Amino acid sequence: MTAFPIYLDCDTGIDDALALAYLLASPLASVKGIGTVSGNVSAAAGARNTLDLLQLAGSADIPVACGAHDPLAGSFGGGAPWVHGSNGVGEVVLPPSDASLAAETAAEMLVRLARLYQGELRVVAIGPLTNLAEALRLEPSLPSLVGTVTVMGGAALAPGNITPVAEANIWNDPEAAALVLASGWDATLVPLDVTMASVLEEPHRQALLSSSAPVPQALGEMLGYYFRFYEGIYGRPCSAMHDPLAAALAVGAVKPAVAPVVRAAVDTSSGPGRGQTVCDMRGLYAGYPEVKGARCRVVLSLEEEFAPHLVETLLSHFERTTAAELVEAVPAG
Repeated sequence: MTAFPIYLDCDTGIDDALALAYLLASPLASVKGIGTVSGNVSAAAGARNTLDLLQLAGSADIPVACGAHDPLAGSFGGGAPWVHGSNGVGEVVLPPSDASLAAETAAEMLVRLARLYQGELRVVAIGPLTNLAEALRLEPSLPSLVGTVTVMGGAALAPGNITPVAEANIWNDPEAAALVLASGWDATLVPLDVTMASVLEEPHRQALLSSSAPVPQALGEMLGYYFRFYEGIYGRPCSAMHDPLAAALAVGAVKPAVAPVVRAAVDTSSGPGRGQTVCDMRGLYAGYPEVKGARCRVVLSLEEEFAPHLVETLLSHFERTTAAELVEAVPAG
């Protein structure tokens, strides 16, 4: 089974932690580098969370680069502690990693990996798109170097979650998102339309909490905080699965049922539409016929439920890894 080289760009909050763990667990993914950006937390706090999670997962050798603190225009707004906790991971205290950050920036890491794995690298962007925009400025030919780009962000036909029309990752840096979507590569957008319809329920969380492995246990604890936030939205303890769903779609582990390729842009005005991902969905009524020049695939629905696959992948990998570590720790004879 082919494992695709992955560059992950994230703002490591709770669902980013799920996405990272999923990519580490998936046989379809080989994470080559991770860059952080300010969003759920600051880029620096996200980098610390990422290092700690990697060590907990036994993957401390994966390089982590701290990226942009501020968006292209304006300044970092302080994150979303009411969603992810003050530390970004639901107030769960992870064992501190002793690994150091990479000397390069996240944008520099992305460009380097794109050149190293030319035509093969899969970019998974699950935070604001500032690092991708800066990478495009460093290397204008980046779209021709990468294999695929998958972005968790936007809302095509669904309402936004920061404003009536804007989703958080796009809202946090509309100028960067506009640049990324206009840069000539074929991008897959994983918007709120599909992530809000893909729900992790309490039995799934309990399965993680009951695991014998430390990574699923920690994720289950984090999700308790996340569930409390989403209870006010869904009316029950559960959560959307924004970032892990984007990761699974990026490696082809789950398949979209409806995913038209359309023209898409981002509103960078100062009015009420700022941060809106404007997707031309007028083909809806004709079954989304091909649109000449369109390059943005917008995932609207899935072929099957995602939560069972997510939980099974995490438990299977990390419990198997933990069991192997225990066997190795037993003295011979």
